[in-house]
Amino acid sequence: MAQVVALFLRASSGTEARRRHHPWETEVTTSDTPDSAPDFADRSDFEEADRGLVSPPLSSTVTAEDGRVVWNFDDTAFLDEDCPDTAHPNLWRQSQLCARAGLFEVTEGVFQVRGFDLSNMTLIEGDHGVVVVDPLASAETAAAALELYRSQRGERPVAAVVFTHSHLDHFGGVLGVIGADDDVPVIAPQGFMEHSVAENVYAGAAMLRRGTYYTGANLERGPEGLVGMGLGFTASTGTAGLMAPTVEVRHTGQELTLDGVVFRFQMTPGTEAPSEMNFLLPQRRALCMAENATHNLHNILTLRGAVVRDARIWARYLNEAIELFGHDADVLFASHHWPTWGSDRIRSFLAEQRDVYAYLHDQTLRLLNQGYTGAEIAELIELPPALSAAWHARGYYGSVSHNVKAIYQRYMGWYDGNPASLWEHPPTETAERYVDCMGGLEAVLGKARTYLEEGDLRFAAQLLRHAVFAAPDSADAKELLAETFERLAHGAECATWRNCYLTGAQELRGEVRATSIGGGNMGDALNIEQLFDSLAVRVDGPRAWDHSLTLHWHLSDLGEMYRMTLHNGVLVHTRTTRPADSADLSLTLTKPQLLTLLAGKGLHGVYHSGDLGALDTLLSVLDENDPDFAIVTP
Repeated sequence: MAQVVALFLRASSGTEARRRHHPWETEVTTSDTPDSAPDFADRSDFEEADRGLVSPPLSSTVTAEDGRVVWNFDDTAFLDEDCPDTAHPNLWRQSQLCARAGLFEVTEGVFQVRGFDLSNMTLIEGDHGVVVVDPLASAETAAAALELYRSQRGERPVAAVVFTHSHLDHFGGVLGVIGADDDVPVIAPQGFMEHSVAENVYAGAAMLRRGTYYTGANLERGPEGLVGMGLGFTASTGTAGLMAPTVEVRHTGQELTLDGVVFRFQMTPGTEAPSEMNFLLPQRRALCMAENATHNLHNILTLRGAVVRDARIWARYLNEAIELFGHDADVLFASHHWPTWGSDRIRSFLAEQRDVYAYLHDQTLRLLNQGYTGAEIAELIELPPALSAAWHARGYYGSVSHNVKAIYQRYMGWYDGNPASLWEHPPTETAERYVDCMGGLEAVLGKARTYLEEGDLRFAAQLLRHAVFAAPDSADAKELLAETFERLAHGAECATWRNCYLTGAQELRGEVRATSIGGGNMGDALNIEQLFDSLAVRVDGPRAWDHSLTLHWHLSDLGEMYRMTLHNGVLVHTRTTRPADSADLSLTLTKPQLLTLLAGKGLHGVYHSGDLGALDTLLSVLDENDPDFAIVTP
């Protein structure tokens, strides 16, 4: 075994092997060479995106109860025009495809509402009603989608709801299709509740803030602003909710019959979501690939932040889907984009999607084992010509560059192995020193203008980042960086890169607005441990160093008790079976009362014994999250 390991470690090792591939020592070509660029004359995607249209939307907008517009179909009207100089032609094409809105027939008894949100809602007709799959992000858009379906197919009741995975845009609109107390089965993959409520809770404020950048939520809709997200145009801004599943899918091959329709599932944990599944409808010869195979290169790590996904297992599950379902499906549909028809084309589509993730994974590992860092590998890797020429493998949402860095991060972490990286100064202090070394702010701005004129936008942005952090009051530095970001945005094929650049420019010009997010029952979905965990990450450690206290919580409606201690600036909670005799404060309350208390609305109806000052002390050391912190300025 040792000899085998040595063989692998010895392969392509040494300085000479590394030098042969250095990007600055050899000519590096792009993946858009003439023989590998996708063909604009190929209109098959447009034909399939339009295929089966039953009805356009019933109105031009979707509104909330208070009259607020949460979705406007006219926002995409500008995409009917030819691609302007302010957008990448490939991204413009993708956005045109994603802008098609209405009710579409996928195959007999299977319909999709597309263009009503970032995601698709699928409706599968059964014996008496309809099974709703992935009811969008907001109750308002989901209700409008169901209304459109019923206007064409009759008042079929919702017989069941299926969540394919644990991301908000696939379950958030559930209360728009069924009521909270309806006796309707809700099906989801194992681990759905844990991941749907936990993935964005602990780092939720930072993810939300960064999310406004990569989604372009605050950008004007149009050729110079938001043109899409690659997966769809954007996400709706209505009311998000969540219902716990009544049935969990636990293993590949598991079958369920919902309203007379057979669903055969494939579990795919750790792919596009930590809890996800595909399914085949064998009676309809229709395959749902959830968000595991869509018409773009997806993210291994989203720019909003998340746990790094496993490109290796993602590719393997796609290969398994080919083996399981490749000869039993005549149409493939997904939670985003448009379907693919024909068994041969389905197998080819899945194989190319598989190969994209496998290639990025394997080549990143090959190069990191030769000593390259993530940033270097991102410059070296280009997709094979056949994959670069496939429209559905292009990086409109994810990108080769940031996916490669994510794969590196999954295996190697943030440290690139160079000891100089161990203890770098933070951004402002680093910037001040760079600007000093270069002769002051005006010298930096002059150099940046030179690089801009020469077309090296990337390095101009790096220089100007230092200028802005070293001299945050310099209007010239901010405006020059904003102009650089705009030029980078207008050339970006990746929608999320474009949105980050444009929103960064917006911040530099002081134009950032808070994101409007509708309320919902998401807080109710957290279990008690998750609620207490969310408190623990808000404790200001230094402020809490000198406090020591114990609280006992009795959740009377759940029959649960917890012992909580604050000591050494750490909040620890443990589920227990008996009261804490030595607690400074004991509280008996329901979960709704706990949510009210944590929202700062007092202790009405809460029974307590002991020192209420202990609760005041705990609340006094909790930080308030800042939903609008600066990103491109200090």
